[in-house]
Amino acid sequence: MGIENLGLAFAIIGAAVAVFLAGIGSSIGLAAAAKAATGVLSEKPERYGTLMLLVVLPSTQGIYGFVVGLFVMIKLNMFGGSLNPVTWTQGLEILGACLPVGIGGLVSAIYQGRTGAAGILMTAKRPEMAFKAGVVFAAMIELYAILGFLISLLILLMGIKIVPA
Repeated sequence: MGIENLGLAFAIIGAAVAVFLAGIGSSIGLAAAAKAATGVLSEKPERYGTLMLLVVLPSTQGIYGFVVGLFVMIKLNMFGGSLNPVTWTQGLEILGACLPVGIGGLVSAIYQGRTGAAGILMTAKRPEMAFKAGVVFAAMIELYAILGFLISLLILLMGIKIVPA
């Protein structure tokens, strides 16, 4: 790969960062919540429906990363046959655009999973609090994943326009 493909390389790395970091965070968060849920369900299997929502909440960050990665691929025309030319600065812009969803998804999914696990353990003793505290607390963390997703998407769709002073 020559210097002329450097922009394309940066852009593809950006897509990979968005997908893999958000996906890793989702996997870790899901594992933490699922581990807590299996413990509770071994004693109280009737709580499966309530606990399932708390377990799957961290999966949304992986979806956000996937969507951003898909948008990068569409922007590059990866499905159309011939790739769009990308300068190295454009490639860096795409890579930078992918960082908010990748890093935000990684961190928020892990903490959302931990919060979901705590909510799951709480519902073992206080099932009436499952939604009031368990889901609401875990869903509040989702806001930061959504913000990272929106920033990434807006930069990809609108670009960065800096006007010299």
